[in-house]
Amino acid sequence: MTTSLDIAPGVSRIGSGKVRELYAVGPYVLLVASDRISAFDVVLPTPIPDKGKVLTALTGFWLDHLRGTVPDHRLSTDVDDFPDVLAPFAERLRGRAMLCRRANVLPVECVVRGYLAGSAWKEYRVAGTVNGIGMPSGLVESAELAEPLFTPTTKASVGHDENLSFQQATRLIGEEVAERVRDLSLELYGRAREHARSRGLILADTKFEFGLVDGELTLIDEVLTPDSSRFWPADDYEPGRTQAAFDKQYVRDWLETLDWNKEPPGPELPDEVVASTRERYTSAYERLTGQSFAGWRG
Repeated sequence: MTTSLDIAPGVSRIGSGKVRELYAVGPYVLLVASDRISAFDVVLPTPIPDKGKVLTALTGFWLDHLRGTVPDHRLSTDVDDFPDVLAPFAERLRGRAMLCRRANVLPVECVVRGYLAGSAWKEYRVAGTVNGIGMPSGLVESAELAEPLFTPTTKASVGHDENLSFQQATRLIGEEVAERVRDLSLELYGRAREHARSRGLILADTKFEFGLVDGELTLIDEVLTPDSSRFWPADDYEPGRTQAAFDKQYVRDWLETLDWNKEPPGPELPDEVVASTRERYTSAYERLTGQSFAGWRG
């Protein structure tokens, strides 16, 4: 899905990520979630239908659910509320775009981990630590941690994010702001984990992004989506192994079976992998919200 919004008067592209396109629209920012999917930092040539809409729909759901904890930058996901200059693109944007207030983005990804998975498990196996924090011995893969951990990282525009200690984060954004985003991230994770649990899911970990809007600390970008979080079905949870997940881990696992060096260009995905991945994303939306994804219009 492409938008070519930068041909419209008063609209300019200000950023392009693995999944999202960012446009300046007058005093606002428009976030457009594509159907692109990346793995091992490579954008694959095969899109996942409706993936961008799931990311936008879930972000909207969580911003509603978490309202009152921290301000967020969303203005609307309804194209009928967008500036008139975007009207010719309404159907291409519907369901996958969010109009936002502009923010000065903090250069730190705010990761919260409640379980030992992914890169945290890899580090623990080697060093007995998570993000440099010493952990009890004898933990197994996917084990629940005694307390959720705040494990910030850099915001890399290309390549991998790099782990930051809390002290390193304070040097980047200041001690007061670092303490505030740490506390907010842990609070947001706790609230989201309780809701996920009520829906039969485990929120293993997630990442938040913050910025300053008119000097006020503000939650920005996607929130608690399958691209930024690990959700596991609670009825299938078993410590000591990799868990089934509502994210792109299925794609990564398929790619691991190939003779591919994990460098661009990535391989095309077969139809069955595309269909199964789409089903995981839409199921995450439906299980978390209790609503049919077919009814999402933005």
